[in-house]
Amino acid sequence: MRDMEEIRKQLIWSRLISAIEEQAQTVIHTAFSQSVRECGDLSAGVFNRRGQMVAQAVTGTPGHVNSMAICVEHFIDKFPIDTMKPGDVFVTNDPWLSVGHYHDVTVVTPAFHRGRAVGLLANTCHIVDMGGRGFGPDARQCYEEGINIPIMHLAREGTVNEELMELLRTNVRNAADMEGDFHAMMTCNDQGARRLVAMLKEFELDDIEATGDYIIGQSRRSIVDAIRALPEGSYRHETELDGFDEPIRIRAELTVGDGRIHVDYAGSSPASPFGINVVHNFTLAYTAFGVNCVIGPNVPCNAGTLEPVTVSAPQGSILNAVRPMPVSARHVVGQMLPDVVFGCLAQVVPERVPAEGAGAMWNPMLRGGPTGVDPAVAARSPKLSRDYDVIMFNCGGTGGGPTMDGLSTTAFPSGVRTPPVEAVETSFPLIVWRKEYRERSAGPGRWRGGYGQVIEIGGEDGTPFNVAAMFDRTWRAPEGRFDGRDGRAGRVSLSSGEALKSKGRQPVPFGERLVLELPGGGGYGDPAERDPAAVAADVLDGLITAQDARRDYGVVLRGDGSPDEEATDALRCRRRTAGPDRAAG
Repeated sequence: MRDMEEIRKQLIWSRLISAIEEQAQTVIHTAFSQSVRECGDLSAGVFNRRGQMVAQAVTGTPGHVNSMAICVEHFIDKFPIDTMKPGDVFVTNDPWLSVGHYHDVTVVTPAFHRGRAVGLLANTCHIVDMGGRGFGPDARQCYEEGINIPIMHLAREGTVNEELMELLRTNVRNAADMEGDFHAMMTCNDQGARRLVAMLKEFELDDIEATGDYIIGQSRRSIVDAIRALPEGSYRHETELDGFDEPIRIRAELTVGDGRIHVDYAGSSPASPFGINVVHNFTLAYTAFGVNCVIGPNVPCNAGTLEPVTVSAPQGSILNAVRPMPVSARHVVGQMLPDVVFGCLAQVVPERVPAEGAGAMWNPMLRGGPTGVDPAVAARSPKLSRDYDVIMFNCGGTGGGPTMDGLSTTAFPSGVRTPPVEAVETSFPLIVWRKEYRERSAGPGRWRGGYGQVIEIGGEDGTPFNVAAMFDRTWRAPEGRFDGRDGRAGRVSLSSGEALKSKGRQPVPFGERLVLELPGGGGYGDPAERDPAAVAADVLDGLITAQDARRDYGVVLRGDGSPDEEATDALRCRRRTAGPDRAAG
């Protein structure tokens, strides 16, 4: 009987994941914004009556879902679950209550079964335009960054809050897409609620409380056991990032003890006057994700996996911004935190931790048309496009790992997809002239880093546009690990060669193009231990040259591109004998 009960629980879990994934896919299929429809910048999950996350969709981002795990409890604090009625829907985008900036909107819907609210369905989506300056790091206070929606009704008993929608339509540039996305988010939760109730009926359950407690408890025990297997102690790591107009420092101390991990960011830089600051819940989201990637990669993410990992950061620091500090581009710092955590955990479990990667995604926010470009640029342009706002998600390379090469042009830790070029060019007056691997960008190592990419974007017919740059690692490259070498730092420029800043709104004049060269990941392990055939394959693919192969890996290639094993062995032997100071021959 016990075995049958365990099988039944597994079936319930599978049905639950299926229901929540269908919830996420519903918003993808019905969303208006490219950021959700093409890129999957969203999260979806189911919560018990106490607001604890029981399960999340496979599709989504850790920044969204781990912040949303904290956020839903705030909804219940304001609207107790037993006061909710069928057809009620709730919403907020308050950065300090939800996902860290105004563009990420969280919608929560109660599910009813047998006349009672039995759980909550929630999703968070990135809305391209929420008013204000728009997505970018230039604001000096959060009040400039968009319109704030406190926790409130989006719908009451099935009737949409038209006053709220009118207020939002009045304050955004593309009201149709914004309103369409809000309806898609409500539809998404409705579908999740229908599937949840169908699952309860199938297994003759009154609610998900007992099942949820079991799932959360099992996950918590798995993470606690994984932490207890680590040596207790404190481990420190520090890194520097580009910052806006001066470098910023991230300093972490990770303490393992009593089945818990605490990460303290004391000593990190104070908050920036620009919108790259991170609210505490987003700091926790990516810190916990980094920890669990290493110690519990196969454990489902829910309240149980998040509870044993705690975070502290000085109030008013870059990682614990307080209102009214600007936070719009918080991802450019927050998405770097897993690499900081990895730097600590590499001292504990080096066999599990990869080298540094590009980290934060490169998300240029492009704005064109008569109201989208600077007046001085518009005055010098023979032609302007129609007005538009578009965000493009782009990825550099991840770091090489203990058993495999880094992944090229892959979003980590965010998980957001890059939009297809065809979708961008069909929807907006832009042309993507070039999108290719960035040669020689991967850090050499026994397991090399992943390659970055080069992207060249121009306005249709050469029309000008503005770019809100939100990029990092343009002066400090992703570091290699355990004798692996650094990847290549990124670069932002115009097609004429003029360098642009890594952050801030800047014009791309008429006839010019924006060129983004994304960072490559660091290498893992001694490059002299890399399989010569793998080096030769990169040469054959045009990613490195034969000279790079010889210099960086000690691999000598024949005229046909195959490795000369005898010459390679001899060169590597000479280098080992000569030592690091005389190993260039």
